[in-house]
Amino acid sequence: MININEVIEMAWSDDVTFSDIEKDLGIKEPEVKRIMQKNLKASSYKLWRKRVRWIKEKKKKSKTDFHIMK
Repeated sequence: MININEVIEMAWSDDVTFSDIEKDLGIKEPEVKRIMQKNLKASSYKLWRKRVRWIKEKKKKSKTDFHIMK
């Protein structure tokens, strides 16, 4: 049984990736998105998606910067 509160808490964390959620809870990214959309207000879901995209871009950029520095 999936603990919805745990999924939401992990998904909101800046330090937890979708891969981490999948390892810990066995839930893939699309399912996490569905859970978030179903259990958050529309405005909260949109804010969360914006944060997720921003964090992904930030991490992608830092990896690129790291490879350039090598």
